[in-house]
Amino acid sequence: MAQALSPQDLDLSESAARRIGQLITQENNAALMLRVEVSGGGCSGFKYGFDLDAKTRDDDLVLERHGVKVVIDEGSLDLLRGSVIDFSEDLMAAAFVIRNPNATSTCGCGTSFAV
Repeated sequence: MAQALSPQDLDLSESAARRIGQLITQENNAALMLRVEVSGGGCSGFKYGFDLDAKTRDDDLVLERHGVKVVIDEGSLDLLRGSVIDFSEDLMAAAFVIRNPNATSTCGCGTSFAV
């Protein structure tokens, strides 16, 4: 059973929640959640990964905010604790972004970071 997270551990903006809701509607699967993962790689050492998932794993933690759920594993949360997941849309791109207070540097594309 996945453990619940508080917004102090990891938070979700309203714009990100709206986008997750749109994706769930498009996929026609109310069980979907946004899975956030951190893995080694990218320009700066670690990179963010986003996917839709309908199931939780044994080491998952779940944040429920603004009517949607975000799933993250314990190892990734250690690197993202205190972060806010947002959705940014401009003329160049539309993407989930993470405002991570633990990152000491980030790459230009915003998908990798160092701690």
